[in-house]
Amino acid sequence: MSRPLSDQERRKQISIRGIVGAENVAELKRGFNRHLHFTLVKDRNVATPRDYYQALAHAVRDHLVGRWLRTQQYYYEKDPKRIYYLSLEFYMGRTLQNTMINLGLQNACDEAIYQLGLDMEELEEIEEDAGLGNGGLGRLAACFLDSMATLGLAAYGYGIRYEYGIFNQKIRDGWQVEEADDWLRHGNPWEKARPEYMLPVHFYGRVEHTAAGAKWVDTQVVLALPYDTPVPGYMNNTVNTMRLWSARAPNDFNLRDFNVGDYIQAVLDRNLAENISRVLYPNDNGWLKTAEQPLSSGHCRDVLGVFQAARSAWMGIVAIQLNDTHPAMAIPELMRIFVDIEKLPWNKAWDITKQTFAYTNHTVLPEALERWPVDLVEKLLPRHLQIIYEINQRHLDVSEGGTKRINMAHLCIVGSHAVNGVAKIHSEIVKTQVFKDFAALEPEKFQNKTNGITPRRWLLLCNPGLAELIAEKIGEDYVRDLSQLTKLHEFVDDDLFIREVAKVKQENKVKFALYLEKEYKVKINPSSMFDVHVKRIHEYKRQLMNCLHIVTMYNRKPPRAPRGPAAPGYHMAKMIIKLINTVAQVVNNDPVVGSKLKVIFLENYRVSLAEKVIPATDLSEQISTAGTEASGTGNMKFMLNGALTIGTMDGANVEMAEEAGEENLFIFGMRVEDVTELDREGYNAQEYYNRLPELKQAIDQIKSGFFSPDEPDLFKDVVNMLFHHDRFKVFADYEAYVKCQEKVSELYLNSKAWTKMVIRNIAAAGKFSSDRTIKEYARDIWHVEPSDLKIPPPNESLYLYHCPI
Repeated sequence: MSRPLSDQERRKQISIRGIVGAENVAELKRGFNRHLHFTLVKDRNVATPRDYYQALAHAVRDHLVGRWLRTQQYYYEKDPKRIYYLSLEFYMGRTLQNTMINLGLQNACDEAIYQLGLDMEELEEIEEDAGLGNGGLGRLAACFLDSMATLGLAAYGYGIRYEYGIFNQKIRDGWQVEEADDWLRHGNPWEKARPEYMLPVHFYGRVEHTAAGAKWVDTQVVLALPYDTPVPGYMNNTVNTMRLWSARAPNDFNLRDFNVGDYIQAVLDRNLAENISRVLYPNDNGWLKTAEQPLSSGHCRDVLGVFQAARSAWMGIVAIQLNDTHPAMAIPELMRIFVDIEKLPWNKAWDITKQTFAYTNHTVLPEALERWPVDLVEKLLPRHLQIIYEINQRHLDVSEGGTKRINMAHLCIVGSHAVNGVAKIHSEIVKTQVFKDFAALEPEKFQNKTNGITPRRWLLLCNPGLAELIAEKIGEDYVRDLSQLTKLHEFVDDDLFIREVAKVKQENKVKFALYLEKEYKVKINPSSMFDVHVKRIHEYKRQLMNCLHIVTMYNRKPPRAPRGPAAPGYHMAKMIIKLINTVAQVVNNDPVVGSKLKVIFLENYRVSLAEKVIPATDLSEQISTAGTEASGTGNMKFMLNGALTIGTMDGANVEMAEEAGEENLFIFGMRVEDVTELDREGYNAQEYYNRLPELKQAIDQIKSGFFSPDEPDLFKDVVNMLFHHDRFKVFADYEAYVKCQEKVSELYLNSKAWTKMVIRNIAAAGKFSSDRTIKEYARDIWHVEPSDLKIPPPNESLYLYHCPI
């Protein structure tokens, strides 16, 4: 009995999705049934779809474990340089399908599940997105873990195991409402708790200075419990580890309260300690956010213990990459270990620390550069503050006027041997503007590492039709070497290939339109342009400019399509969300417009939703004010999946235009030098309002309550911001943006010309693989070579070593 493969799914039996072998299928079926019976204690009479997902996940996980053990045994024996990627976010998404693809089991699993009478897509949809991240920074970390495993680097991800993630976004009456993201409520089959490696993390207390050195005493202890998750490389049997820490109160936590009968208070105090890892970016971002730092820095002692056990020297075989400033406290934590515990002289400890750490900067916006109040750090982490003061005496200024604050980016820069931005334009701004004094002192420290995305998740997993069409034309090796996509230039004028690319896109659009109809009760025409703006809601991302263009198009009465969470407590972001949904309510219910223009705000955007949206997108909006977006990785995902870009010369858009040719993107608006000049002259929003009739009409409609007749003043704060406090100059680029959108609409009417431009973009997307990015980190920062060695699978002989995982 074999599974009929639909054209829509295009699950062809070729090796990029794994070979279907009778042995593999039979083994997977046995594993599925074994776990259903003996792990979940269910049979087919009482099992639920979630039970079937869990059984399949455990069966696939079985194929990971042998490889995972072998990989760690190999690292133990060969003692390669270890890379520790420290990030407070790992936006992993779902794990099942990604694991099946990287192990080459996708087609075999499809067949096994079909023979068991179940639906694979239904089971895949049951898995919760891991609530471990919120945006581009966390998704980048996830892509990097995939690439490091695929390249055979001995790499580990370290972060926090958030129990509730950030929040689930719901839209009610146009307003954002936050609900708990209880992503662990059904358990997580992919993680393994490691209580035997639990570490104490200290807070509060005081510091005693003796002849033997500093001693941190009278501290309050919180335990850091590690959970390990396997990270498989693509078809190479390498499985690395992501270790996430969860806060646990010790058994004697405030036991004195219990002894006097205050049991309730003792339990509440335990909960307070464990809140550290409860929620990603809690609203109470004072001591909780600060307390996350030493918890995540538990990796320093964890790593040190590994190398003491292996009797290896630290220098030369450890590299720690700081993913932005969030884990900055790892620097004074490592210094504390070296100086207070290992009794190294300060200068030697500092030299080792600097050679160990490297720092990636992700923002140029001043408000996003973390600055912590000194009095808060002094209370929570008194020994760390003393070490920071010592560093400060030699290198940097702690005081920044008014309340003394620690500039965490400055701490990262002086405590690292390398500092990088994440796109050419961003790295240049970092050197010449944001940190120009540091760059003047140590210019050799600063470099660029343009971001990338993993083609495994962002093509093979989410867009199998396109992935397989490309494999048919240029072979399968591009999955490991995305630069081979340049071979597609040979087919730009191939009429058959043009039709096939257009067909794949149309199939993806039809599938997504059905999803929208089911989830949002809105019908859209799959032949219309899907114009998508996927960004965190923030003024610099300029969703407001997109919204003004929607209003302008509505006033003109022509065609168009869909749109995209904000942090709770961020007033302007919530108002922008409300405005978009209010405009959508009017536009979508106007009988004159009909099906020509639909506006949809996709609530609770997450990795699994991105995997549906991106393959169906025709036009990708990347319209930040020039000089504000560090890089972007969404732009790369859209490009790889056959969407054209409308955007400013900002972030990685600049390099995308270099690779594809500016004529193959829709570039508009001010460049960085234009923004600088406008700042010098003085930006006057009123001038643009008076000069541009369509802009004036759109603003007047919003201001007068045309879209919100029951609350005419609802959007007064938005309008006031646009006129008087808009640092990101929406009005200045409005006219160029509208004209550029007219060019988009004109080209879209010529399907063949549009698809040829799509092919040129896909062919130019090779640079934006995270494999390329990681190779550059390895060569220029970590000083290690990727390994081409394929670890044998568990069913082949390999001598075993006795070591902890």
